[in-house]
This record gives sequence, C-alpha cells and structure tokens, in this order.
Amino acid sequence: MDNRDNIDEMIGNYSLSLIENMNIDSVQSSMAKIHKFQQIIQNTLVEGHDYGRTFYGSSKPSLLKPGAEKILMLLGLSSEYGIIDKVQNYEEGFFAFSVKCILKKNDRIITEGLGHSNSRERKYLSGKQDMYMLGNTCLKMAKKRALVDATLTVASLSDIFTQDMEDITQFEEEERVETMTEEDAKKIKINFGKYNGKTLGEIYDKDRSYIGWLSEKSRDEAISQACKLLIQLQFKTENIQKKGNKMPSE
Repeated sequence: MDNRDNIDEMIGNYSLSLIENMNIDSVQSSMAKIHKFQQIIQNTLVEGHDYGRTFYGSSKPSLLKPGAEKILMLLGLSSEYGIIDKVQNYEEGFFAFSVKCILKKNDRIITEGLGHSNSRERKYLSGKQDMYMLGNTCLKMAKKRALVDATLTVASLSDIFTQDMEDITQFEEEERVETMTEEDAKKIKINFGKYNGKTLGEIYDKDRSYIGWLSEKSRDEAISQACKLLIQLQFKTENIQKKGNKMPSE
C-alpha cells in the first residue's frame, strides 16, 4: 500500500468517525431549521430588489446586495472587508481587485467570502464605462461579490440562489436582445399569464393579438423585442402573400 492509499484510508476513517460521533436527532433538528429559514427568506425577499429574476441559462435567481444585507441583519451578523490582491494600472486602464468579506457576530468570525472583479470582464469592454472610474467600479463589484459569497455560505442558501451576477447577466441580456433572430424569438418561453409555459412561437401561431400586447406591455426587454420581431415576421408574410395574390398587369 503506497502513501496515497494510506492517506485515502485515513480520510475515510476520519469521515466515518465524524458521522459516528454525530447526534442524529440534533442534525435532523438543524436541517429542519435550515429548511424553515430558507422558506422564510423565499417568502420575505422581494424579487427585482433583493434578488434578480432567473436569467437566461440559469435555474436559480441571483442574490443581490440588498437581499444579502437583509439576511445578515436577520442573523445579527456584521461584515468587514479586506483587499487581498489588487492591480491598478492607470496607463493601460487595467484594474483588478480580490476582496475578502468577513462575517462576524459579537466580534467572533463566523465565515468568510471572496469576490473578484477586473476591468477586462466582458461588460466593461463595451465602451460604456468611463476608463478613469473603472478602478472604483471594480473595487465595489469585488466587495459586493464577496458579501454575497459569504452570505450564501453562512445562510445555507446556495440551493436557492446563485451568486450575485446581475451586472454580468444584464450585459449578456442586452447582447442577447441586440443579436436576437426570429428563431431565437420563437423559442423564448414565458412563465406568466394565460400562456404560462408556452413559447412565443406557439403563442404566435395561436394568438397574435397577445404577441402585439406583449410587445408593448412586457417589462422584460427580451420578450418585448422578441414579440416585435414576430410582428415584423407577420408583416413580411402578409406582404409576400399580397404580392403573390396580385393579378399580372396586362
């Protein structure tokens, strides 16, 4: 048996020892409390303010800074921050910060979270950011990510929320809207109203007046843009049919 096998056996024995020494009744009680706390958080936090909606490609909404702060208040925790690494190159316009968020209760450290941000993230390359403000922006973003990382850990909420990435998802959503095709538009599924669970393509085939209503009333920019594309498709189809029905001139 080599050293690696010895180490694996030691780890396995140690894990088994931990389980054997557990108070199972206490564990069950703790798990029930965690589940109850998760339900309270889900019923208390406000979508759009405390957590973002489930974005394209994700199965969970993202926890936002206001939501994280409320959770820490409920738990009676305070937060402290420390920069553990940074790059500030004003000549090249490159800034990067790695930040640690320390959560404490009565001066006792409970857990820590890490967050990083740098000016070469895709959302900062759009030209919409003031280069001379990027350093401050990246520092704030790193702090926010560290806060949410620590909050998700201490409150056992990782199975409900994902990391606070609303800034990145907003950029990706804008890019998605700008490059959307008619086929992309048809595949978008809505999760509200009388056509809950249906794709816009299915709704378009069944109720085009509802597509028109969504194009004007939807607060989701992607859905609004998709419906406008489908309306344009309808106009194209109707114009082609009109041209095809015209009698040739004598």
